[in-house]
Amino acid sequence: MLPTPKKFTLVSGSAEGPSSLNAFDNALLAAGIGNLNLLKVSSILPPGCEFVEKLDIPPGSLTPTAYGAALSTKKGELISAAVGIGFSADSYGVIMEFSGSCSSREAEAQVTAMVKAAFAERKVPLAKVMTKSVEHVVAENGCAFAAVALWY
Repeated sequence: MLPTPKKFTLVSGSAEGPSSLNAFDNALLAAGIGNLNLLKVSSILPPGCEFVEKLDIPPGSLTPTAYGAALSTKKGELISAAVGIGFSADSYGVIMEFSGSCSSREAEAQVTAMVKAAFAERKVPLAKVMTKSVEHVVAENGCAFAAVALWY
């Protein structure tokens, strides 16, 4: 069993590549987490998790990450990815991800709405929301990536 993360950060990046997988990898590099092994996690930020601007994580580390990624090969298409975290006053948080063919502003609006809905469903008062997004105009193989990376 993995320990419960104690720190988190929000990152985003976009890039092109010779293939969709290379575009995704390059977007991870642009976001600053390209040399990590991402373990995709769902939507709960542990209680007491501390926000840091940048996590100091050794390359190759298994890193719990909630993320959204938009990939496209449609030249000129605007793609975006966003993550949002809702915080309760004294408990856990909820993370939401979104990606699609839209602006980063629209993507942030989507994750904010999803965070609000998640708190309403849980009947927990929402104290604060943090978001991070990126948009990208596709040249050939593009990727927009946004994530909440968790660490110990």
